[in-house]
Amino acid sequence: MAVFTEVSESTASDLLASLQLGELVSLRGIEGGIENTNYFLTSSRGEYVLTLFERLSHEQLPFYLYLMKHLAGRGIPVPDPVCNAQGDVLLTVEDKPAAVVNRLRGQSVLTPEASHCAAVGAMLAKMHLAGRDYAREQPNLRGLAWWNDTLPVIWPHLTEDQRTLIAAELALQNHVAAGSAYEALPRGPVHADLFRDNVMFEDGVLTGFFDFYFAGCDTWLFDLAVCLNDWCIVHSADAQADGQWQPELAQAFVQAYQGVRPLSPAERALFNPMLRAAALRFWISRLWDFHLPREASMLKAHDPSHFENVLRARRDQALAVPVPLSAS
Repeated sequence: MAVFTEVSESTASDLLASLQLGELVSLRGIEGGIENTNYFLTSSRGEYVLTLFERLSHEQLPFYLYLMKHLAGRGIPVPDPVCNAQGDVLLTVEDKPAAVVNRLRGQSVLTPEASHCAAVGAMLAKMHLAGRDYAREQPNLRGLAWWNDTLPVIWPHLTEDQRTLIAAELALQNHVAAGSAYEALPRGPVHADLFRDNVMFEDGVLTGFFDFYFAGCDTWLFDLAVCLNDWCIVHSADAQADGQWQPELAQAFVQAYQGVRPLSPAERALFNPMLRAAALRFWISRLWDFHLPREASMLKAHDPSHFENVLRARRDQALAVPVPLSAS
């Protein structure tokens, strides 16, 4: 999304030829995001996205790329990585690990209605079930261990009030993770970053989930909580309103999810603590990105105050877990 590594049209043309994807029509850097270099790549054969990975290594990347292939093969609408002549999906461009995937149709819906939330909730549950037999293992690299390691790095940039809040919340999450209820949570591959701008719709129909490069093996409840904290809240410049629930959206999302995969007793018990965990994760990562930025063309770091507001709202306003519907 930000452009850290410039790719020339000549390099893009050679890449398309090597993948037998036709001739280059246009190459355009994608603005937004802070992790990887992304380009829209249009060829005579179709529309693609080229990603150069700036932090993930050649050793880590097969988990993400083959997870997308696995899910695509089971009918989940996700980008399908293109193989080269040797059958590999992991490529090298400008000395960086890279991948080319098909570009999904549609556009993101940044002001969702209940119907959008229901569609995402149901597909998220289908994705979780489809990933159960995925053979590769990799932890969520932005999980609890990373939060613990990152807090000392961002600590000097926090106010006393923020330090009190973040230390208390991290202590809570370490306590929760050590308990038997947490051990009982169903888990498997998760997206871990399925915000509104990582989902596509066309004519009201969900056409795809993308940007799987924060994925890992974690609890499915954490993945659901990440979604609820973005899809089903008030997004406002007013700190008092920012992060508050839109109950009808949350109800639609969770009911649709449970129509495919009802939550277990352990998940229902830890529903609200995990909503706080998801808010904490993104507050920590945005503080890190904001105060310790990398140089990049088109880089726009997210304002960390939004997820501080979300975390405060999660502490003050619990969400009732809807009664599950019968699985379809």
